[in-house]
Amino acid sequence: MQANQLIALLQEHDLYRGTTTALAADTDFTALGYDSRKMTAHGLFVCKGKAFSPDYLKQAIDLGATAYLAEQDYHVAVPGILVSDVRKALSLTAQLFFGFPQNDLFLIGYTGTKGKTTSTYFTHNILNQAFPGQVAMFSTINHVIGTQPQDTFKAHLTTAESFDLFHEMRQAVDNGMKVLVMEVASQAYLVHRVYGLHFDVGIFLNISPDHIGVNEHPTFANYLLCKQQLMLNADRCIINADMDHFDAVYSAAKVSTDPDKIFTYGVDNPQASLSLHTQDATLTASTFTVTANQPALKSLAATYHVSVPGDFNQGNATAAILVSFLAGAHTADMQDGLAHTRVPGRMESLATQHHGTVYIDYAHDWGSMNALLHFLHTQFPDHRITAVLGSTGDKGEDRREGFAKALNAYADQAVLTTDDPGHEDPRAIAQEIDDRIDHDKVTTTYIAKREDAIHHAIAHATNDDLIVLAGKGEDAYQKVNGVNTPYPSDPVVAKRVIATLEA
Repeated sequence: MQANQLIALLQEHDLYRGTTTALAADTDFTALGYDSRKMTAHGLFVCKGKAFSPDYLKQAIDLGATAYLAEQDYHVAVPGILVSDVRKALSLTAQLFFGFPQNDLFLIGYTGTKGKTTSTYFTHNILNQAFPGQVAMFSTINHVIGTQPQDTFKAHLTTAESFDLFHEMRQAVDNGMKVLVMEVASQAYLVHRVYGLHFDVGIFLNISPDHIGVNEHPTFANYLLCKQQLMLNADRCIINADMDHFDAVYSAAKVSTDPDKIFTYGVDNPQASLSLHTQDATLTASTFTVTANQPALKSLAATYHVSVPGDFNQGNATAAILVSFLAGAHTADMQDGLAHTRVPGRMESLATQHHGTVYIDYAHDWGSMNALLHFLHTQFPDHRITAVLGSTGDKGEDRREGFAKALNAYADQAVLTTDDPGHEDPRAIAQEIDDRIDHDKVTTTYIAKREDAIHHAIAHATNDDLIVLAGKGEDAYQKVNGVNTPYPSDPVVAKRVIATLEA
């Protein structure tokens, strides 16, 4: 990547403000990074982040950086390329440095308050039937950039930092991937991780209040606005016709997309492009049919079996059907893919001999928790429901009230515990939830250590009980005071407890 190429790209986006000292146009950067510890010779170092220190820049220079990208002059020995927004500039720089890998991929993006991960897995599994070994995936749980074991690894963010995002896209392309399906978080637009990225298809699943707080979105309006950006940056759009704020999202899509390229889906909705009709929904799987209300989609009218339980997942499956069709898959691919999808940490169930059934789900806000508890209550109205949960610290403060609302509606007992408390006191977080719980309906217990909370809930259950372990899924860590502290994961803990009790 040469300096003149980068400057021209920054100028095109009206971000370039000049250089601190003379910089030769043909200066070639063979390394790019924002972690000073990883800088190498002839590199361009990006100065970003609230906690950025000039010492990081000095370390990068010592390791070989020959220039830096920043919003201010740090008065060091190497030239600086000054920009008005370093996060936007990083995204563009990464695209240039890695050779615009998105141009070699059919790019699918999912946004929504809930359902992104499940829908991404559905789509990845369907498209793997249609295009074996050619489909990459960036999800909250795993990233898949190839077919070798080392090409599947744990994710750290719902949508990675722009440098990492385009680096992994380049790896995916080099590994022969032709399609990428990814989750697109609202934060990705708020802090410009996907600035300048255009999608072949963007899908808007739903929206409900979440991620509102000091370290996240200041208001719900801002949260909605950020999510709408996916619709403005996609060639074709798919929108849940039954969602709250549908009109606002549809209007946003029409700003940059021809209405003929906007598709919708809904439950028993004859106005939607695809209408889904529930046939059966059990605690292990579900079946639904689809009616096509547009002639071009008539091949999708069929019956589908979904291996992931929950009637709410039928909508996610329908979104996956639509986008897979647009990507070139056939109905048989969709039927086979949906019938054999497993989503780690999503509605996993564990049966016990004497202590009911344990459900493990990543439900981490009011929308997902309410949908999960409502589904279980509907399936087994005479069973007691015990939920083990906490709430994240440093973000999503509004989730605490939402959890209480969902518990009041459907739960009998709640065991409040720790869930990624960050820099907050987990007991104080639990108290915020407890303060909003109607104790005439729901009894509560606080047990700080999550392993002990899970043991308590299962050990005190009978076969007429459903125990829900919410929030962590298969996460193998707890975020405590800025450190990812090892944690066995909810499925591992639950299996250990069950084995101990049944021994």
